[in-house]
Amino acid sequence: MDQLIVTLVTFDGAVNWTVGFLTTVAIFAILALALNVQWSVGILNFGVAAFFMVGAYVSAVLTLPPPEGLEAYVAGWGVPIPVGWIFAAVAGAVLAILLGIPTLRLRDDFLAIATIGVAAILRSIANSVEGLVNRSRGLNGIDGLLQDEVSGGGYRWVELAIALAVLIVVYWLVSRATASPWGRTLRAIRDNEDTAKASGKNTVRFRMGAFILGAMLMGLAGAIYAHRNGTISPLTFTDLLGTFFIWTMLIVGGSGNHRGVVLGSLVVGFFWFGTPLIQESLPDWLGSRVFQVRQLLIGVLIVVFLLWRPQGLLAERDRVSRFVSTGPGEPSESLAGSLWQRIRTAVSR
Repeated sequence: MDQLIVTLVTFDGAVNWTVGFLTTVAIFAILALALNVQWSVGILNFGVAAFFMVGAYVSAVLTLPPPEGLEAYVAGWGVPIPVGWIFAAVAGAVLAILLGIPTLRLRDDFLAIATIGVAAILRSIANSVEGLVNRSRGLNGIDGLLQDEVSGGGYRWVELAIALAVLIVVYWLVSRATASPWGRTLRAIRDNEDTAKASGKNTVRFRMGAFILGAMLMGLAGAIYAHRNGTISPLTFTDLLGTFFIWTMLIVGGSGNHRGVVLGSLVVGFFWFGTPLIQESLPDWLGSRVFQVRQLLIGVLIVVFLLWRPQGLLAERDRVSRFVSTGPGEPSESLAGSLWQRIRTAVSR
């Protein structure tokens, strides 16, 4: 009987972990798809955490009740959660416009530096300004969508269904957008901006459109993440987890290939969230450093793919229309290949 109880508990724990893992990966896959849209036009956004954080905080403060006691944050209007998600996407778009207007006309390097700086500034503001978002104490008690209608442990399945449903909609949206003439123009600008300009394309407008669309999806992912976790703080949105973790998913999966991005999210997510599961099986000297080990594994993944599989697990294929591809020829320049080329060029100077 004891053995049967242990087996049941283990099975139940495995199911709970799997459901939670898939829910989290679905949210990060939305972020990766959003980043893939921006990379479609060659935008190096190293401040994903900024849009992720803005979406989470905007939805949280709008849907939470008025602050009480030691809590101090703006809004607290208790609006419906879907409304909060809409405003989270709008907030991401507003941030993209404010950041894109002065930087999108410059080289990609300047935009990358600007986005990193904006993420750091927003974390500092959230952590230091009293009465804005409860500073380092964070926001707690954030309700989940349909949480009141489902009681007990069954709500985890609702969270998974919501995350997967949003992921499917986002996947369909970005697939349709990038397969359209608009999306093909984005790839043309990424591959050769001068030629696109010579063809009469307003490259700044196209880059801004891709930047805004990606930022809106990042804000939406932040809102879903906040309502799924129930609590957020400035420390939640680090550059490691909020930005470079997403870039790793893009590199591993295959930039420009939406199916590859989702696959990369699953693979990288398994390395990140699955590594602590083997902590008890490792020697003491290694088990106590399991969280450093998983950071090392992510770094190894990046190096391996940069050197031996720059196109990712599923390479981007050249397309001349939504219905015709170039076949099994050479794929378009991948994100990893582009980054590796820039590194080699910088070192050789």
